[in-house]
Amino acid sequence: MRSTVEPLEGNKVKLSVEVDAEEFDKAVDAAFRKLAGQVSIRGFRRGKAPRRVLEAHFGGPGVARQQALQDALPDYYAEAIRTHEVDVIASPDIDITSGAEDGPVAFDAVVQVRPSVKVSGYENLQITVPRPTVAQEDIDERVTRLRTQHAEFEAADRAAADGDQVLVDITGSQNGEPIEGLVAEDYLYEVGSGAVVPEIDENLRGAKAGDSVEFDAKHPEEGEDNLHFVVELKEVRGSVLPELTDEWVAENTEHATIDAWQEDLRNQMQRARLVGANMALQQHTAEALAELVTDEIPDAMVESEVSARVQNFAARLRQQNMEFGQYLQLTGTTPEQLVEQHRQPSIEAIKVDLALRAVGETEGLEVTDEDLDNHFAQLARQYGMDAGEIRENFERAGQVPAVRSEILKGKALDWVLERVSVVDEDGNVVDRAALELPDTDQSTTEDAVIEEPAQGLEEDGE
Repeated sequence: MRSTVEPLEGNKVKLSVEVDAEEFDKAVDAAFRKLAGQVSIRGFRRGKAPRRVLEAHFGGPGVARQQALQDALPDYYAEAIRTHEVDVIASPDIDITSGAEDGPVAFDAVVQVRPSVKVSGYENLQITVPRPTVAQEDIDERVTRLRTQHAEFEAADRAAADGDQVLVDITGSQNGEPIEGLVAEDYLYEVGSGAVVPEIDENLRGAKAGDSVEFDAKHPEEGEDNLHFVVELKEVRGSVLPELTDEWVAENTEHATIDAWQEDLRNQMQRARLVGANMALQQHTAEALAELVTDEIPDAMVESEVSARVQNFAARLRQQNMEFGQYLQLTGTTPEQLVEQHRQPSIEAIKVDLALRAVGETEGLEVTDEDLDNHFAQLARQYGMDAGEIRENFERAGQVPAVRSEILKGKALDWVLERVSVVDEDGNVVDRAALELPDTDQSTTEDAVIEEPAQGLEEDGE
């Protein structure tokens, strides 16, 4: 088989493929074997009739040749794609130019390819990340949170505020009739919880023991008349936090002293903040790169990506023992709505993909054999396989170019990340050294941060 590739206008290429008559005759033989299993010929078991008998049965080789063209052309096309490393994004339009009846076969395949875009401004991006350092007030907040969980409530001679408990008699009615479940005496309610209706908190804030509040509230079911509430406030109870002592810490945490507990909190929070800041740095950098892509994204790429994401979503549902149709019914979502929900994320992911490829090309980044070796070695460790065997599988499937692209995009992202300026939410410059992760936390941000397309688009149409 011989093939050539020619660029065309409109982000397309034309692959011209020629197959010698002798080579194509092997495909015809395979087609005859396939047809033999579909017919019964007297004197022969199904699938065992020789080619000459089948030719006589079908009136010549024409039927088998058409079957061979149908079966073999996709394989010839896929081989040409791999040979020329054409990055296709859609199914091809194939035109048989010769050999439909006999002799050598030739065909042209016109197909859309991944566009090459130009981006500018990626050299001086400014990225905002959450503050990566832990302040004492952060630790104090965590300490107060645990103390609040162990708080006791005592009667307080003051107005009620969020977090207080109030002892109330409550009567809820509709059109003058009390409603079962909304009438209670000596009901203990936490102000600010919104546990009954949102309006109750608005009316209890600032009220004191002995006050009576009366108000209307919207019925939770649409179309129903409003509810009417009368609440008699009997007592306000404020929370009293336990005293922070070494003894209390020893009883309620894994630490013996306040200092040891706060130091552990600081370490935990620092690790979490560093991971969060690094994830935000990569994600926000990707978003900034996507904004630099102003070219229109081909519909074929978007539709393919959306389809892949919906299929992945359905697969995750099955892992959770839920059928796709069941999810749509429970959520009241139509298939069309679900598709639209995935459309914008798909476009953003494709733009990130194109932007990183553009950076790699513009900056002359390359993927070395050592890079490939390291990649396959990492996969080998991950799956417990031999690295050489994994590489052979990728080569056999023609997926090494796709691996090179992924490695190149990773290098492009690293190139950009090394040059972005980083600030926190308040606009303060963040020292890059303050973002360095311990080795044990590196893997937390390596994968699944930059949202890549859901599937290898270069496989479309094969």
